[in-house]
Order: sequence, then structure tokens, then C-alpha cells
Amino acid sequence: MRNPTDTNSMRSPLPEEHLDYEDALRLVMSLADFERSSHSPDHSSFHLERIGLLMEHLGNPHLDIPTVHVAGTKGKGSTAAMIASILTSAGLKVGLYTSPHLHSAVERIRVGLEPIERKDFASLVVQVWPQVEKVSKEGGYGGVSTFEMFTAMAFLHFKQVDADFQVIEVGLGGRLDSTNIVTPQVCVITSISLDHISTLGDTVELIAGEKAGIIKSGVPVVVAPQHNGVLTVVREVADRVGAPVVDVQEQVLFRNHETNVAGQALDVSGLRGSYKLWTPLIGDHQVENLRTAVAAVEMLIDVGAPVSRDAIVRGLRDVRWPARLEVLSRGDHWVLADGAHNPYSMRQLTQALRDLFEYRRLVLVFGALSGHSAEGMLSELAGMSPLMLATQSRHPRSAPSDAISDMALKEGLDVVFASDDVGEATRRAREIATPGDVVLGTGSLSVAAEVIEEIKGINPELYPGIKRPVRKSG
Repeated sequence: MRNPTDTNSMRSPLPEEHLDYEDALRLVMSLADFERSSHSPDHSSFHLERIGLLMEHLGNPHLDIPTVHVAGTKGKGSTAAMIASILTSAGLKVGLYTSPHLHSAVERIRVGLEPIERKDFASLVVQVWPQVEKVSKEGGYGGVSTFEMFTAMAFLHFKQVDADFQVIEVGLGGRLDSTNIVTPQVCVITSISLDHISTLGDTVELIAGEKAGIIKSGVPVVVAPQHNGVLTVVREVADRVGAPVVDVQEQVLFRNHETNVAGQALDVSGLRGSYKLWTPLIGDHQVENLRTAVAAVEMLIDVGAPVSRDAIVRGLRDVRWPARLEVLSRGDHWVLADGAHNPYSMRQLTQALRDLFEYRRLVLVFGALSGHSAEGMLSELAGMSPLMLATQSRHPRSAPSDAISDMALKEGLDVVFASDDVGEATRRAREIATPGDVVLGTGSLSVAAEVIEEIKGINPELYPGIKRPVRKSG
């Protein structure tokens, strides 16, 4: 992994204006990639100067499009997708930028909910790379990172397709995230819990302070239902900069009508109207995300967005967001995938399983990234008495399967198999499963993605030069 301050390793590989997708992707992934690296810099070394300079070299396209900026620990991707789907249903062209991707890098940059074409991805790399080199060599802030380049590519693409709105999901934290250079029409903060504690802090209040860093003067901030300490921090920041707060818990009410494995119907009383809604995204946490998305869109309506009540209904009906309690197969046993990756989200997942699925046994395919509280997640899962298969995804920060197995045994789980290949673990889980069982792949988005790939026959992208951690012997 190249040191992000080592600009000598940057070299121009663009002999011509055309670049195929594989070479373009290889180029982007050659930069410092802190999402996938087993080493991340201290948060104090993060800053916005480098991304700001890069965007300046590109003409500041991010400042020309009305923006919704979404931060949070859990639910920010789903909420961003709901907002984008609603705006698209209103006949608007909407850029959607999210991370990480599941199977292909093009998933990060979407128009509506559709990923951009590979040729467009390659074209963006050709356009952005010379400025990446310039900033890395001459800017004085070190080398541009992979995430910064993705961010710049997204902003440039949305400008070039003449998007009416852009919905931008924060990558990590908020205050110092590379996306925090936008001037939004509305800010959104979804559910906050403990995650990335080595980077963002070890209390929800400290993490809330980082997420609240996206709040801008005079810009409404829509806040999903939160722990009281989180809401206090967010309100303090909002008051300090003069941003009005929309408290979804108090101001956007709902009543469930029907919930099953296909979706959920509910009545929502929002800030500007009442709606009879249905969404295919299931679980109580998705109700929180839906209410938050409705409030955010209503704030956009207040500043002139042409969105009807029918568009809100259609957008939430048509939204799709994979690896969120996704049903992959429902033959004689269920196969599910969910990207829960901390104890709080695992608690929500286990509750959704109890509420929505009738099954005999839970057959669990579980792996986690290092530093993502695997013990806490396994403790939540122990109450389900699963048969567990420990695994390790391809993600270079994934914990070895034997380490996962050891942690599971300490939590009292019945570990029946271990494999460093998620596909193999998934196939074995389906062999173990009998009629009436549920096979669930979870613990990280990377595990969920690889379970989906196994079930749906998707060929994933493999990135040269990014290696899994070396397993220690003995």
C-alpha cells in the first residue's frame, strides 16, 4: 500500500485519452485506500484541504447542484437511496453517491438508483487523473486517496449529466469526511451508535460530534430517532451555527398496517402531509429510515423541489437497496444477507428475524472486519442459538475465520464449520440447512456481498495489490 504522502510513486499511466474499465479501476485502487487498508491514519491527520484543492482544479462542480448530505452510523445508505428514489419518481435527474460498493466500483456513482456505465467510469478517471497527479505532486497536502478520487469523480459526473439534485452519503464520520465540502439544501443524520471507535471516539456523544460536523449555518438538519445523548450533541451544534432541527422521533409520526417478508405498509404523518406508504425494505430500522427520508424530502419541497405526494409514495414503493435483510432464496429454507456490522445493527437484525420469519433453526455464516466489535455482535446472535459457520471475506481487514471461531465459542455459540472462503461457507451452510431453516450471512457488508455473489452467481471485482492480512501460525 502506497504511503499517501509519497508523491514520488505517482506516475502518469494515461498515454492516450481512452482507458478501459479494468485499467481505470486499477489506477484508482492504486491510491491510498483507507477503506480496505489494514492501516488507517489517525483521524487528526484527516482534513478537507486536499479534496478542496482537487475540486478547485476541476472547476468546483459540487457547488452547482442542490445537495442532500447524509451522515450516520446505521441506515445512511438506505436513507440516501430512499431520498434519491423519491426525487427520481418526481421526474428529476438525481445523482447518488454512496460507499462502500458490494460487487463493483460503479455502484458508488449512480443516477437514480442505477450505477453508471463502465465506460463512463473510465472516462471520469481519464478526466480526473491529471488533476489528481497535480494535487498530489504540487498541492502540499500529500497524495490523493482512493475515496477522494471516487468523490471527485461523482461530483464531476453529476455536473456533466446535469443532475437536478445530488444525494451524497458521508464515507466516515462527517466533520472531516471528503464529502463535507458541499453546500447542502438539507443535512440528514441517521441513527448513531458505536462504530469506528478507534477513529471517531469511544462514546456515542463523541461520534455524534463528528457526524454533526456536516451541519451548516441556516441549513435544516433532519435527525433520525436517536439516543438522548446523541440528540443533545446534535442540537448543541445546530444551535451554535443557527441550523433548524427536525426531530423525526417527535415530528414524523407513523402507524404500521402490515409487515411481512415482502415489505411493510404504514401510515406516516410528516411535516407537510400524510401518506399511505409501502416499502420493500423490511425491519423496524427501515421505518426509521423511511420517516427520515420523508422529512428530508419535505424540507426540499419547502425550498422549491417539485415533488408531489404521489412521487413520495412511488419512490418508497420502488426503492431497492441490497444486503439489507435481503431475501436471496426461499425454497425449502430461506437464504438471507444483511450487512449489519456492529452490535447495535445486529440487535436490530435479530429482532427483525424474530418478528418477520418463522423458522426452525438459524444457520449463521458470520465474519467481521477487525475493529468492528465482533464479540458484541456474536453476543447479540448468541440468543438466537444458531449453528454457526465462521468465515473470512476477501476484504483485507477481515478477521481470520479461526479468530472468529474462537470468539464465537467464548460467547457460547455452536461453531460447526470454519472457512476462509465465504462462498464455501455459504455452500456448506445450505448443505446443513434442512426444510424450515434460515441461512443468514452477516457480520460485515463484505460477507453479505460475497454471500449474494455465491447465491446469484455474480463475478466480483478483485483488486490487484490489495492483500488479505497474513494469518499468524501457532
